[in-house]
Amino acid sequence: MAQSNFILLGPPGAGKGTQAEELIKEFGVAHISTGDMLRAARAKGTEMGKLAAEYMDAGKLVPDEVVIGIVRERIAEPDCESGFLLDGFPRTIAQAEALGQMIADAGHATPRVINLSVEDEELVRRLSGRRMCKGCGAIYHITRDKLDTGDKCPACGGEIYQRSDDQAEAIRERLNVYKAQTSPLIEYYRDRGQLVQIEAAGTPADVNTAIMRALGR
Repeated sequence: MAQSNFILLGPPGAGKGTQAEELIKEFGVAHISTGDMLRAARAKGTEMGKLAAEYMDAGKLVPDEVVIGIVRERIAEPDCESGFLLDGFPRTIAQAEALGQMIADAGHATPRVINLSVEDEELVRRLSGRRMCKGCGAIYHITRDKLDTGDKCPACGGEIYQRSDDQAEAIRERLNVYKAQTSPLIEYYRDRGQLVQIEAAGTPADVNTAIMRALGR
């Protein structure tokens, strides 16, 4: 069976988590999230994991060479033999170049890069409508769940509130940072013929259908 490898790109609120789950189920690949991977390497006490821990404990960004080393270790594990999906990596051209080299060195299949594209105003609508419960941490959406700040949580009776980073101004700033960081990466993969561009403003099911069609499923 041919190996299937994927890189998932998309701004906050684009639905990456939902689509990652569907891709993993459909293709039987390992899900590699940068945060999970760093925590796992740290827990295992690998050489790269110990290095990462030093930076994480000091509240600093883990340098490229350490993250790249951890990715190299991770994709060599047995559960990646049938393929993997990278979520949160690469974030820069330098990381993308290093990833391409390590994938070639390991004899893995060239990844397809799925970019979920959604207009800013739709992302602001999605994220600014998110509400949380102070009591149990449940997540709601004002459109879907008809709950707003000050209401009671149906699950525990706790107070519903809006996180400060879910307010429109903060969301727009997060989107600007994402675009500045990721736009060069999108062009990098487009130039190499690896990019699969998906308009992701529809329902999760519609987006999944578009992705599977684009991947020839």
